[in-house]
Amino acid sequence: MKQHRYRITVEHLADAQGDPSAYDQPLRFEVGNHDDIFAIVERSRGRADLDESSATALAVGLKLFGEVMLEHRDHTLFQAFAPHFRDFMKTLKKGGDDH
Repeated sequence: MKQHRYRITVEHLADAQGDPSAYDQPLRFEVGNHDDIFAIVERSRGRADLDESSATALAVGLKLFGEVMLEHRDHTLFQAFAPHFRDFMKTLKKGGDDH
């Protein structure tokens, strides 16, 4: 299957107490995804029920997780969860409720 390619970078800025990060290097990895994550993030940012940062984090997190689950659909780790994930995605795609 053809995939878009992404380089994901996560930088730890501060710990839970607000102290500067003890990690001197960002976490960086490359991954493929069947969807255009940038387009999905743009659509997600239009939701009225989440602020822009939350919408972005949700979209990126779901797309990364969902692709791993899709690629390993026969793995026992994902088999019981897959129907719930599909239901969640259907609800998400229907649109938000203004909470």
